[in-house]
Amino acid sequence: MSDTVVTRFAPSPTGFLHIGGARTALFNWAFARANQGKFLLRIEDTDKARSTQEAIEAIKQGLSWLELTPDEEPVFQSQQQDRHIEIAKQLLEAGHAYRSYATESEIEAIRTKAREDGVAARYPGRDEPIAEEFLEQSVVRFKAPIKGKTTIHDQVQGDVTIANDQLDDLVLLRSDGTPTYMLAVVVDDHDMGITHVIRGDDHLTNCARQIQIYEALGWTLPTFAHIPLIHGDDGAKLSKRHGALGAEQYQTMGYLAEAMRNYLARLGWAHGDEEIIPTDKLIEWFDLKGINKAPARLDIEKLQHINGHYIRNSDESTLITEIAALIEKDDFGQELTYDKHLIDLDTLKQSLPFLSERSKTLVELLNSAKYLYQSIPLSFDAKATKILDKDQVPEILKGLKNELENCPKWEKEDIERLLKQFAAAKGLKFGQIAPPLRAILTGSTVSPGIYDVLYSLGQQESLKRIEAFF
Repeated sequence: MSDTVVTRFAPSPTGFLHIGGARTALFNWAFARANQGKFLLRIEDTDKARSTQEAIEAIKQGLSWLELTPDEEPVFQSQQQDRHIEIAKQLLEAGHAYRSYATESEIEAIRTKAREDGVAARYPGRDEPIAEEFLEQSVVRFKAPIKGKTTIHDQVQGDVTIANDQLDDLVLLRSDGTPTYMLAVVVDDHDMGITHVIRGDDHLTNCARQIQIYEALGWTLPTFAHIPLIHGDDGAKLSKRHGALGAEQYQTMGYLAEAMRNYLARLGWAHGDEEIIPTDKLIEWFDLKGINKAPARLDIEKLQHINGHYIRNSDESTLITEIAALIEKDDFGQELTYDKHLIDLDTLKQSLPFLSERSKTLVELLNSAKYLYQSIPLSFDAKATKILDKDQVPEILKGLKNELENCPKWEKEDIERLLKQFAAAKGLKFGQIAPPLRAILTGSTVSPGIYDVLYSLGQQESLKRIEAFF
């Protein structure tokens, strides 16, 4: 086996790239990068009934968004079928596999008897050849060792030992001659030169069976690391009701790719007490020892906290690029409170310094910028209408209009000084002038700071919106 670290992400193309798969891909990618190795992608599409081109594209797009780029073109498992069959025949010739035929009812009876005896099932053909008339209908089974134990030396789980009499003779080739996943994954990992298999711990039992195939073929074992699965906040296995969405859906919800990488890395792996882990530091620090044994729990609030950090600390050009990509998404807009086609990126860019301060997602940021794109007359929500209906509000707004018309320089410092001077001169608290001004300018009681609102709208637009009230 090569001295160069080679990892792989091997999804089945039966759906989107879910968050658990994205984390597995990240761990494989990060380990390869941390060790100056290679990260490969294998599409395990042997299940023709469930595999779709749409799912393949969703997986590729999800990896692309997360910037987890494979170092070579993807390998499609279905295209390696002749090689899988070749190895199955090699195992047959070496006596490590056998042809077996039994009806479904016979197989069930064998398994029932094995369960009663507390051992793995053994099938007809293992100890003597089957009748010639059954050859065409037969499957090829692996002749698993009966005595002894198989130990998985796992980098996360530690040594896991399974008695061989608990592992039955798995099918290598189906009766139609097609290879099964259990054979294909071993052959493909060997042929691709995979040195480290990093995957979910739901493959742990499969791993023991695969080790037996490796040993029967005389092949060097890769290093195994089985990651605990992700659970929901209630401790149950992660599902859609917990927010287990496709990776790309998190993009449409306004999460940044680097923030997602940071969050996924911390979802079951740690480097001391670090919570904010930029990608360059992830590559520098990532190792298998940092992976936790206990299942990680999906925590959307923590994801939002991390995403907010990256939004606040991203430069304006990066944010505009991310927002532009977000706007182009066909399914974007479900959480946006206005038409995305109204968004003007040049106008938005000028306001990013304060819009990003409290935003946990890009969608939240864009919603807070809604006031920038409203046309006169504005529509007012219920709370804004209630504020504007107060008796003293028209007089306050007229006075503010006169002051704002004479603002010498339209800078935030000048606007702030003018508003505070106006409040003091009229004997008003600032809380009496800011809410109606915010309502008249944005149509809402919720917006960025009033100085930021006035500054970003500009003097002319601000005065127009106040005038439109009278």
